[in-house]
Amino acid sequence: MTEKSIFSRIIDGEIPSEIVYQDELCFAIKDIAPKAPTHLLLIPKKPIPRLIDAEADDQALLGHLMATAGKVAQAAGIGDAFRLIVNNGAGAGQTVFHLHLHILGNMIMGEDSLGF
Repeated sequence: MTEKSIFSRIIDGEIPSEIVYQDELCFAIKDIAPKAPTHLLLIPKKPIPRLIDAEADDQALLGHLMATAGKVAQAAGIGDAFRLIVNNGAGAGQTVFHLHLHILGNMIMGEDSLGF
């Protein structure tokens, strides 16, 4: 059996966390190592290890995450100026293998090394 991720342990109530948003499919918490003044993680309750591991029946959940990201950003005071990041795999910087979206805001974001 695979060890549960920290996010699964939060969902199961094994690890306390300040949840800033929650619905039946996902929840959001503050990142413990923020890269922006506002840095939230939007996490599906269904444990999908990486985005590439999502299947056809996960389409509605993935759409829900995208739509919810904007609502969470607005509720956090970011407004409509935020960056949404999904790291897929260790080579892309993913450290917790439970799909999650990074919502970053409340800072001016210029072009980085990738031109974004």
